[in-house]
Amino acid sequence: MTVHPYYHDAVRTDGGGSVRGNPRLLVLVVAYMAEAGIESVLRRIPKDLVDRLETEVLVIDDGSHDATFARATRLSEGGELLPTTVLRNPANQGYGGNQKVGMQYAIANGFDFLVLLHGDGQYAPEVMGELIEPLAAGSADAVIGSRMIEKGRARAGGMPLYKLLGNRVLTRFQNLVLGTRLSEFHSGYRAYSVKALSEIPFSLDTNEFHFDTEILVQLFLAGKRVHEVSIPTHYGDEICYVNGLEYARHVVISTTQGALQRFGIYYDPKYDVTAGAGAPVYESKLGFESPQSVAASLVRPGDRVADLGCGPGDFASSLRDRGCYVVGVDSANQNPSLFDRFVLADLEPDLEGALPVDPAEFDTVLLLDILEHLSAPESFLAKLRKAIWAGTPPGPRIVASTGNVAFLPLRLSLLLGEFNYSRRGILDLSHKRLFTKRTFLRLLGQAGFYVDGFVGIPPPLPMVASHGKGARAAFRISALLAHRLPSLFAYQFLVTARALPDLGWLVADAKSEAARMIANNGSYLRLPACPPVPDAAGS
Repeated sequence: MTVHPYYHDAVRTDGGGSVRGNPRLLVLVVAYMAEAGIESVLRRIPKDLVDRLETEVLVIDDGSHDATFARATRLSEGGELLPTTVLRNPANQGYGGNQKVGMQYAIANGFDFLVLLHGDGQYAPEVMGELIEPLAAGSADAVIGSRMIEKGRARAGGMPLYKLLGNRVLTRFQNLVLGTRLSEFHSGYRAYSVKALSEIPFSLDTNEFHFDTEILVQLFLAGKRVHEVSIPTHYGDEICYVNGLEYARHVVISTTQGALQRFGIYYDPKYDVTAGAGAPVYESKLGFESPQSVAASLVRPGDRVADLGCGPGDFASSLRDRGCYVVGVDSANQNPSLFDRFVLADLEPDLEGALPVDPAEFDTVLLLDILEHLSAPESFLAKLRKAIWAGTPPGPRIVASTGNVAFLPLRLSLLLGEFNYSRRGILDLSHKRLFTKRTFLRLLGQAGFYVDGFVGIPPPLPMVASHGKGARAAFRISALLAHRLPSLFAYQFLVTARALPDLGWLVADAKSEAARMIANNGSYLRLPACPPVPDAAGS
């Protein structure tokens, strides 16, 4: 067996920065009712791994009712193997649960790499070094031993035809949904960087056989590098405990859930791996139809713009390039240099106090994806309207957007009994209010705003799949549906609105008009009929 030169060169440090020697490898042997094969598997683990790696073996018997534990223990005490620890789960944890125990052991004991090996002998220990090479070279975070890379190898090794076909169908589906290009998702022969494992919540994954799928979905969503190497296939007389149809159903569900989480349509904490402990990573939406790009087209060159809840500032930069004066307001300290002026303020806490900026000083006020984050958007809008009419009428144009909680996929998920929040999207975890088209327009109308423009925004498909004719065609179709049937197909809504005058201003205006008329020698002149003031709903 060839050993990668990086094994020799790689060094590790402890907390103080001192060199600790070669990387540490844990060979995790998961075993259940493996009495017949466990001894052969343990004897075949390459002993020359210790030339470059501090290698230990961990066998975990998952509550077997045969002599698996006894045989592994007797062999580990005979001095014939690499340093070996044998543990036994008193209660069966399942295929995935047994892996979790071993992975936690690797993290707690400071290992660098972990190789998963089955105790029934289905996978060849002799090629273990080939799985570890990309990890040791620093070019991968996980490596899958694939039986499908070399055409015909799986069948030659005894893989039943129905398993081969099922493997291919499921893998093709998973690649399509996740945007990956693996030759096989369903090999149980794997190597992991322990650091990568420590950065994903694998403890939340299933204890069943589709654990292997869920941990791969987590790695892909977290942006980890997953490589494949070709391995031989061996099917002997080992007993299979997997219900194929049930396994396939769970694989499809888990893969789909992971993909939907990217859209913000579905949420499961185990797939919450991209944001970490902080806020979601902001991605610019100016390159396709979105609230930001539509709002940018509505702002006139040279306008004075107040961007309330402005985000990181790429939108402000695009407006400033067109000669606009942009003031940003946000509760987080963004990049002030991207704005003409930046105000660090929360829009919600003090509803009785003044707004952070005077809206009457601007031509346009932007409320892009901000109203749903407020616990009392009605009060905020009322205060905004009052501030506008305290200045010189008619005041700025308002451009506001929000998510559509009645978006078709969300309706279907409700039909299935699901309603899941996410780190991003329509059901953002930080959202406090949710709107349909009707309730969003009603919110603005009841707060005293006249809506004079409405646009249905399609889902942000380019953020998931932006390449190819199929992706572009799908986005065009989704945009057409969002425009024609926004209540059902719009992912978000964007409106333009004006603040209607409040009663205090109307009383003062009536007094002023009466005084003007009386001052005109008491003569009531015939005046042209005034158009009626539009009602708040915009009708």
